[in-house]
Amino acid sequence: MDSLRSLGDRFSRMTERWMPDPWVVCMMLTLIAFILAIGFAGVGFESAVLAWGGGIWGLLALAMQFTIALVAAYACVTSPMVFRMLDRLAALPNPDRPTQGLVLVALVSMSTGFINWAVCMIFSALFVPFVCRRNPKTDVRLLVAGAYVGMGTVWHGGLSGSAPLIMATPGNPLLAPVSGQPVVDRLYPVTETIFSGFNLFMVAGLAVIALVMLVILHPKEKVVTLSAERLRAILPEPPETPDTSDTPAGWLDSSRFFCWFAALMVGYALVYSVVTKGFGASWNINAYNSLFLALALALHGRPATFVAACRKGLDPAFGIVLQFPFYAGLFGLMVDTGLGGWIGGLFSHFATADLYPLVVYAYSALMNLFVPSGGSKWMIEAPYLLPAGGDLGVSVRAVLIPYMYGDSITNLIHPIWALPLLAVTRLRFGEFAGYTLLIALACGLFSVAALTWVMPQDF
Repeated sequence: MDSLRSLGDRFSRMTERWMPDPWVVCMMLTLIAFILAIGFAGVGFESAVLAWGGGIWGLLALAMQFTIALVAAYACVTSPMVFRMLDRLAALPNPDRPTQGLVLVALVSMSTGFINWAVCMIFSALFVPFVCRRNPKTDVRLLVAGAYVGMGTVWHGGLSGSAPLIMATPGNPLLAPVSGQPVVDRLYPVTETIFSGFNLFMVAGLAVIALVMLVILHPKEKVVTLSAERLRAILPEPPETPDTSDTPAGWLDSSRFFCWFAALMVGYALVYSVVTKGFGASWNINAYNSLFLALALALHGRPATFVAACRKGLDPAFGIVLQFPFYAGLFGLMVDTGLGGWIGGLFSHFATADLYPLVVYAYSALMNLFVPSGGSKWMIEAPYLLPAGGDLGVSVRAVLIPYMYGDSITNLIHPIWALPLLAVTRLRFGEFAGYTLLIALACGLFSVAALTWVMPQDF
């Protein structure tokens, strides 16, 4: 254990020294994709540039959704009632036993990650400062790594897993393509994927591996903590309630009517959508944003404090606003040049029936570095991954499950989904990436073993 702990410290120092800002990581990946597209996928320089430029604005809606999610969730957390609740939760671990705070953060991350990836990203990020304050002996780098494990272990095998939800959705493009033959001949309900015995085994196993690794990696000496000044700067404290002015403007800013009116409007529209369209069709990131907004409005009650809380929440959203267009450009480069299909063909060319699930796992993990979007990536890759598996006699589910976990594992070494964490804690990705890399290696070994020896042959 001491040698592993020492290795984690060395990896952390190495990544802190060598890993640049997430925006630079994005541009490095873009350069690699350019070289591969031009040199191996047979795409001209101009076509590659136009593919990147055509995709740069393709994630604007998603970027705005994430921004609203972070701002609204921040406003919820800075309401007095939620602030006190999170503070009490963060006080549960014994501050003299630093790994207890670490386990709490990781459990929150993985439980929210299983429920919904967006909630995991936002809630885990905002919870870290509370645990830092109540558990000053816990290494902040491991705390942030623990807050990130939900996105790298269980999210795609959980209730918001993009690929299995697509496979369970009536009329999805894989079942009913605009042209050509369907990729699959039936729906795959979540009882056969998310709630299958093997998937639940994967979720439990990865959760245990991640927790054990975090506890082992926590340093006994040279613990990195935040100063009191830095902690105060990142703690999402409730805004001060302004004095009610005698002027009409001051009275309106302090009136509870408008916040309650807006909360009612947002909440009614959300409930109406769920009732009329069904939970499965309605519950997505927009629904979570509506819930966050309605709660923030109701919890603050007064326009002045609600607006002040949202304004403070814009600062943590900076990284999302800046970087998503550049990742969207990378997405366009991978999709519109056919580079993703070329890489997939390269992988599947050497596969056998026994090895194909592992090939899909490795390919999905690699592609996640370039197209970090589980659902969109599945729509790109499924049309050639599933038929290739069928030709080898590999079932649809035996392709889908490895894809899900390959897509998750490289999140641990990719900064895009850590942007809310980086914004809230003001750490650099390299400061904790060495630890998440070791966790990724341990979880990867477990996944390979499970896909090789545990996954049912008729799955």
